[in-house]
Amino acid sequence: MASNVEAPERWYLALLGFAEHFRTSSPPKIRLCVHCLQAVFQFKPPQRIEARTHLQLGSVLYHHTKNSELARSHLEKAWFISQQLPQFEDVKFEAASILSELFCQQNLVDSAKPLLRKAIQISQQTPYWHCRLLFQLAQLHTLEKDLVSACDLLGVGAEYARVVGSEYTRALFLLSKGMLLLMERKLAEVHPLLTLCGNIVENWQGNPIQKESLRVFFLVLQVTHYLDAGQVKSVKPCLKQLQQCIQTISTLHDDEILPSNPADLFHWLPKEHMCVLVYLVTVMHSMQAGYLEKAQKYTDKALMQLEKLKMLDCSPILSTFQVILLEHIIMCRLVTGHKATALQEISQVCQLCQQSPRLFTNHAAQLHTLLGLYCISVNCMDNAEAQFTTALRLTTHQELWTYIVTNLASVYIREGNRHQELYSLLERINPDHNFPVSSHCLRAAAFYIRGLLSFFQGRYNEAKRFLRETLKMSNAEDLNRLTACSLVLLGHIFYVLGNHRESNNMVVPAMQLASKIPDMSVQLWSSALLKDLNKALGNTMDAHEAAQMHQNFSQQLLQDHIAACSLPEHNLISWTDGPPPVQIQAQNGPNTSLASLL
Repeated sequence: MASNVEAPERWYLALLGFAEHFRTSSPPKIRLCVHCLQAVFQFKPPQRIEARTHLQLGSVLYHHTKNSELARSHLEKAWFISQQLPQFEDVKFEAASILSELFCQQNLVDSAKPLLRKAIQISQQTPYWHCRLLFQLAQLHTLEKDLVSACDLLGVGAEYARVVGSEYTRALFLLSKGMLLLMERKLAEVHPLLTLCGNIVENWQGNPIQKESLRVFFLVLQVTHYLDAGQVKSVKPCLKQLQQCIQTISTLHDDEILPSNPADLFHWLPKEHMCVLVYLVTVMHSMQAGYLEKAQKYTDKALMQLEKLKMLDCSPILSTFQVILLEHIIMCRLVTGHKATALQEISQVCQLCQQSPRLFTNHAAQLHTLLGLYCISVNCMDNAEAQFTTALRLTTHQELWTYIVTNLASVYIREGNRHQELYSLLERINPDHNFPVSSHCLRAAAFYIRGLLSFFQGRYNEAKRFLRETLKMSNAEDLNRLTACSLVLLGHIFYVLGNHRESNNMVVPAMQLASKIPDMSVQLWSSALLKDLNKALGNTMDAHEAAQMHQNFSQQLLQDHIAACSLPEHNLISWTDGPPPVQIQAQNGPNTSLASLL
């Protein structure tokens, strides 16, 4: 009798052992793994083994094959059978979790939601699964841009974690909610929430890596909040804390001891992902502040780390990090006079977006904005207008919308014959009245655009007022590029007015700052002004030196201009609709002219 009871366990363990051997082979032998698991059903196993085998088959098929219908069938059976069995939580809730993922992959979100809600409803006595399923449903709502429902679920999760005595997971829920509130621009709710999170994180005594990872999450939210507000100087203490925090984490060893509270069994991000994220926010800061060589250095480090990680990890967040890094470094290249490299990197972003429809949906507006900036740099103003107009159509993000409108206004100013469209845009980004966003940086840029227009219209006193406002704001937050642009434009105004001494006082620091950034266009502009100024002041040697500098900058820009326009990727400037083009046809040669740069 004893041998009869043990017999099914022996055959089951043997088949399971074979299946796992084939699954973990190098390369995996998935077909043989599936055969072994399917063989279990030939023995008419008890319901527990039947349900677990359906889950294992569904999981293997979902993760390793394209046979999603068969995977779905097994997962549905695992979910149905396990609900009838007592004390079978792991199989029941893992089946629900994977099945809802599969539904989302098949664009059956309306099937995933009720499934997750039912699983959440019946998992309240199982803290780990209850929290995990709440996170999963909140993420699903976030992907659908239903941030209100996602925030509600995260609030429920935070309260549940408090009741089951998990302050760590309570902090994770609250920080996740804070992240979504920042995305929604609900700043009045963000501030008290972040204060509460800060207190929970500091007071929590637990696994050092988990504690530091909470601090990284908290500080990343603070830093991005400051950067969104364009407060480049104010963010420095938080950014420094964040960089110290990631250094601390990298010295800590992962503890193998599992937390005693099952609700604590969560990690925000792997340590390696956090390192890339800290590089990323450092690049964002350096870009905004105008430390472009520093931005380049950290981008190189982050991209190298990403390449290593992507060899072992296909997590979608890594591609998102890569795209955001490339977006920032492309802007740096355009400023430093490396248009050809910027164009190749724009093409790289297109390729990454081709691999992931969701990535393209989230970054299409940014991609067209970058192409618009590239078009300005090669003096293709009609294409720049088309790219910015496309980007405006694709974005709902207020800060990005304001940034695009500011750049489109600069295109209309340069074209000189688009008065009606220009004034319509300027009304919508009036820095003196109802400015659409709270960003310090974008408001300072709006003052600069007004100053630029007044300069072109010969209204010099009005231009000076706007530019002094830009200078005041950019100096307050160390916005070096805006400071350099404002100084050189003020210098130009004083030169036109015949006040050479005052002009020199503006242009010399503009040149120094532009060299430090380095901003090639401002260097070109400043050197042209210095040449004329020194000539007017009778400083022959200085005038000659400035003329030589101007010629060098002109040559560098011209060579880069020709190189960029000769690339097949230059044809991307004509793409304004649908997904990124798969192949870019080469063209005969440059078809744009290098206009004199402001």
